[in-house]
Amino acid sequence: MKSAAVFSLLVASASAFAPANTPAFTRQQSALNSVPLANGAMSFDRVCREWRCKYTGDKSDSESLEAIAKVVDEYLPQIKAVSDDATVNRLVCGSCLDFKLMTTVPLDDFGPWEEKEFAPEGEFLAKIKAIEGVSQVETQTITNVQI
Repeated sequence: MKSAAVFSLLVASASAFAPANTPAFTRQQSALNSVPLANGAMSFDRVCREWRCKYTGDKSDSESLEAIAKVVDEYLPQIKAVSDDATVNRLVCGSCLDFKLMTTVPLDDFGPWEEKEFAPEGEFLAKIKAIEGVSQVETQTITNVQI
């Protein structure tokens, strides 16, 4: 129960994922010291910001999915520029009509990106919300570690 409460507090605020802002804190230290979860059974050293929505039509010829792809192409250079170590993944589910764009950055870079309101998130989401056939536009912050 105690670990669940601690995890809930971490997830409740995305700023909880940002490293401590102390003069002694360095990029090298955060890379070596990931943030523990689950009583030390798990940890993370990267944070992902997910932008997701539903599209309409068959994945092979969906006009709304095609329009989303054009918005991704437009913003991809800005998205990749949020961190020198950013990774961007696109996920498309043809059966449940999900589209997801996941940008993962090192823990050190997350806080500064969050302070900028995850730019270009606002513009990107506004453009996909305007696409006919797009619905349920949402965001989520998720911890991430490669295992």
